[in-house]
Amino acid sequence: MNILSIQSHVAYGHVGNASAVFPMQRLGHEVWPINTVQFSNHTGYGAWRGPVFPADAIRDVLTGVEERGVLPGCDGALSGYMGDAAIGDAILDAVARVKAANARALYCCDPVIGDVGRGVFVRPGIPEFMRDRAIPTADVATPNQFELEFLTGRKIGDLDDAKAAAQALRSAGPAAVLVTSLQTSETPEGSIELLAVDGEGAFRLRTPLLPISVNGAGDAIAALFFVHLLTTRSVAEALALAGSSIYGVLKATADAGSRELLTVAAQEEFVRPGTMFAPVAV
Repeated sequence: MNILSIQSHVAYGHVGNASAVFPMQRLGHEVWPINTVQFSNHTGYGAWRGPVFPADAIRDVLTGVEERGVLPGCDGALSGYMGDAAIGDAILDAVARVKAANARALYCCDPVIGDVGRGVFVRPGIPEFMRDRAIPTADVATPNQFELEFLTGRKIGDLDDAKAAAQALRSAGPAAVLVTSLQTSETPEGSIELLAVDGEGAFRLRTPLLPISVNGAGDAIAALFFVHLLTTRSVAEALALAGSSIYGVLKATADAGSRELLTVAAQEEFVRPGTMFAPVAV
């Protein structure tokens, strides 16, 4: 497949496109990355250098791709960290141009807003843009638990709350929702969960909680889930494959004591996960 991926990029480490592009390529797909920022490293280090690209730069690059006459062959568009709310308009314009060229193309929005413990970490205006404009446009959405609560205005205490919130998000636009970094009152100690919901049902995937905190895992799993969903057309199968792969990469990263995802060193996990976790219908 051919995937247009519009999100941040770093020279050192693996977040944004630097985390999402290679796993999709390793699975055999062509990826057309458009970078919303070009930073030296992710902002979790507390210091970084590099520019946030203006919305016109995003449009200009997309126009150049469009002029190659290839948009009818684009199977999906993926967006993540935006850097600035104005970039959102350029992303939605790109999605509209892709869908005008190929009505079967799907849009996956990874609504990067914040996380439990950190709160909102994006610039003003971005959370509201995600909620009011990006999510209604999306076919697939991949929020974490914190983002799902913000987008739906619902607090998540137990699994039923999580399912209800995911269904509420579906009613706002996306047909399929993947909830990442899910921990409810029913999650066993030492575990973490993923929840995938579409019109066919809801499925939970539970893995061990690893002693690690790294940036970029959400970007990778959004990309993995999206391409597996495009390939299999099954949220349960996409959940199993994406969740098992990201667990393998995170385990290798934790075992190595690395601050950055071992995206390259553990690349076999994208193709043949060392441990396969089975989703459960809930």
